[in-house]
Amino acid sequence: MPAIQQESAATAYFTRYATDGLKRHMAACLSATGFLALWKGSRPKACTLVKRFPWIALIAVGSNFMLAQDLAPRAYVITPLHSNAVTLTGAFYSGGLNLSGSIPVTASGTYNVPILTYYHSLNAFGRSANITASLPYGVGNFQAAALGKQKSAYRSGLLDLGFRFSINLWGGPAMNLEQFSKWKQKNILGASLRVIAPTGQYRSTQLVNWGTNRWALKPEFGYSGRYDKWVLDSYAGLWFYSRNPADFGIPQPVPQTEEPIGSFEGHLSRDFGRGTWVSLDGNFWWGGVTTVGGVRNSATRQTSSRLGGTAAFRVSQHQSLKVSYSGGTYVRYGGNYQNVSLAWQYSWVGKP
Repeated sequence: MPAIQQESAATAYFTRYATDGLKRHMAACLSATGFLALWKGSRPKACTLVKRFPWIALIAVGSNFMLAQDLAPRAYVITPLHSNAVTLTGAFYSGGLNLSGSIPVTASGTYNVPILTYYHSLNAFGRSANITASLPYGVGNFQAAALGKQKSAYRSGLLDLGFRFSINLWGGPAMNLEQFSKWKQKNILGASLRVIAPTGQYRSTQLVNWGTNRWALKPEFGYSGRYDKWVLDSYAGLWFYSRNPADFGIPQPVPQTEEPIGSFEGHLSRDFGRGTWVSLDGNFWWGGVTTVGGVRNSATRQTSSRLGGTAAFRVSQHQSLKVSYSGGTYVRYGGNYQNVSLAWQYSWVGKP
């Protein structure tokens, strides 16, 4: 049986580590003239935080790591009924904030996110379907420098728990192992629903958080077409977010909402036999304007993309390895970072 290829949990479930509320409060401060003015004490109280703690500028501007940035080749692959997989992913992130000299702040961060993921395939109305659950944990160090002053922050804790249900709509009926061994993929269409539960580490009075304190839902449609040894994947989805009732605010937490984020993802991969393949990955997302305390900030609209590559190798009957890299190609709002991840997977087919 070919190795079960599933979403890269490292990118799929890594969420931003700072609250959007602080970003909104800092928006008025972080300009060429505004930044200098706040050091003279003429800006609002929220801006004076940057004067005392320069690393806040990193959190306010450079931490918009959204779930829309997923890069997951072969996310709609068909597997036999009762297929199972346990995946342990180690992801390393490193990134900085390029302000093009408009603001005298240098910010950077390095963080590791190990993720434990479980996958199971099943029969849903005669169609191939699967469920996935992932539990990530984050450890990170963040630094920033402004006008000769430097500060750093360290955080360690659980990120939000993620679930995904996927079902094939056309081209992939539910099959046992014997039927699957005779099946050849052509064109398949699928749909999925991802749910991110607010279970991660979060404190409304704390600037750096691994959790988001809100629910996130993403319905998505996916296409996968095989052309001899080449596979073309494309997905289109839309993220919806619930209200965060206690976003970071001055002098006390305030409610925060975020508009939906549309995302498009594409992958071109080539098989080399025996469960080995490589792919070129790219995505694009837009939207996500936030409203904090009833004030809508259009400057928070995102229009960004990432580009990367993935390689998967089968090392035994039940084990496989996957390595991936991605980097920002265009980031209009939020942080720009590089990601390298390595995943080990153990898969098996259970009894009916």
